[in-house]
Amino acid sequence: MRGAFIDAISDLNGYFWYLFREGRFVESILTSIAPGAPAKRGCSRQTLMPERILVVDDEEAIREIVCAILSAAGFAWKQASSGMEALALLNSGEQFELMLSDLMMADLDGIGLLERTKEKFPDMPVVMVTAVHDISVALQAIRNGAYDYLLKPFEREQLLNAVGRALENRRLKMENRTYQTNLESLVEARTNQLQEAMADLERSYDITLQALGDALDLKDAETEGHSRRVTAFTIAIARAMGVPREQILVIARGAFLHDIGKMAIPDSILRKPGKLDEKERTIMREHCYHGYQMLKKIPFLTDACDIVYSHQEHFDGSGYPRGLKGAEIPLGARIFSVADTLDAIISDRPYRPARSLAEARIEIAAWSGRQFDPEVVEVFQRMPDDVFEDLRREINGQSYPFSYSASAKAN
Repeated sequence: MRGAFIDAISDLNGYFWYLFREGRFVESILTSIAPGAPAKRGCSRQTLMPERILVVDDEEAIREIVCAILSAAGFAWKQASSGMEALALLNSGEQFELMLSDLMMADLDGIGLLERTKEKFPDMPVVMVTAVHDISVALQAIRNGAYDYLLKPFEREQLLNAVGRALENRRLKMENRTYQTNLESLVEARTNQLQEAMADLERSYDITLQALGDALDLKDAETEGHSRRVTAFTIAIARAMGVPREQILVIARGAFLHDIGKMAIPDSILRKPGKLDEKERTIMREHCYHGYQMLKKIPFLTDACDIVYSHQEHFDGSGYPRGLKGAEIPLGARIFSVADTLDAIISDRPYRPARSLAEARIEIAAWSGRQFDPEVVEVFQRMPDDVFEDLRREINGQSYPFSYSASAKAN
């Protein structure tokens, strides 16, 4: 024991002298230390508390010497005489910023201890301390997760430099993680702000569109409430078809504004009580194009304006204004076409009373494949009557503006 002690003392090149007294080592510092430096060297920058180091070695003399050096440098420490004792200390919940571990130990060597701790305590760097001068052993320790490898015998400054590098590396990693966490929180907060701003903007869009719809209702009193009802019917059918929510919102906008182009049609034609002549019908058909021209200049209605442009097209190509057929017609316009005809049949008109939903189903089925998309008709025919009856009753009884976007977003 005493021989090992003397060898350890000689390894420190005169930094300390030791007295063996009653089985304990008493040390006295011989070297001078720069004023103020030692007290700060072992302190965490964040807390100014001494950084705690776990010293693991099965030789008591080595542990005492290393701990003496760490104490003089301002570090807090705790000793473990074996790998198993070190593992028990770590598992007890004690926190350490660094572990200095001998490589060759009886019950659990340094590599085994490293393997057991690196996943559970990833923020604690490990410096292996050993007398084995074999580069392959050092490489194995590094591959297994050790931060550094210190050979015995070592000088005081070699030990403190290795400890300092390991702790600085840990500090930088912790700061980087904190930065990443704060950055993620900042990004999340900014994203939430952007989403709130977009929601406010969308509400403003809703108000604008509802104002346009109200203006159209005032101009064409014969179809008052038609835009709201046909929009609700269109949304219901689109949902039943499994159309994504984002696309339903676009379709709803197009359905709500489908007749906005009628604002460009002369009142003499729009309000004419009798049948339109050929010239007047030609002018009336221009409302699809007028609506498209009005809305295409509004960025958030770019997609919806295609529905406005195509809402009078027929599945077999016999519609207007472009004679589109089949899938050339936007899906929203094909869905709208069924909803529009449904509302026209079951609503009162000056020239006829409303007809039943059953009659509407028969007529729509009869025109499947000609005016209407057969797939849309098939879905429509499977939907219960009360879906449309409840929607019509609710909208007709509203004393407040209908919100197409709220309906499109509802589950």
